[in-house]
Amino acid sequence: MPNQEQCDLANYRIEKAKSCIKDAEMLEKSGGDVSAANRAYYAIFHAVRAVLALEGVDRKKHAGVIAYFQQHYIKTGIFDRKYSSVLQDAFEIRQDSDYEDFYVISKADLENQINNAKRFVGEVEHYLSESI
Repeated sequence: MPNQEQCDLANYRIEKAKSCIKDAEMLEKSGGDVSAANRAYYAIFHAVRAVLALEGVDRKKHAGVIAYFQQHYIKTGIFDRKYSSVLQDAFEIRQDSDYEDFYVISKADLENQINNAKRFVGEVEHYLSESI
């Protein structure tokens, strides 16, 4: 059972995730497609960290956070396997958008990225409500 500090941190992180989704939607509407994709990824990332907060676990690097979540929450069936590819795809798009020169994301891919982030965060919210 998580302690109060872990619960508070998980709630803070899920609120941060929801804020990133709002940012992604605003950026998409204003034509900031690459930045919107980045915010959608961070919504997923903060949601994952909200789950890990309940265990008192954190990692210094994004890859470490993702690997831990994959191993302890996807492979064990706590979260559906489809979220493995959502997380991995979002990470790759974020990497490309941040580090590849002249990166362009299609409108369809961006819309998919934002919708995936909404579903992922919603699933994590449900998990947190059951766990806290």
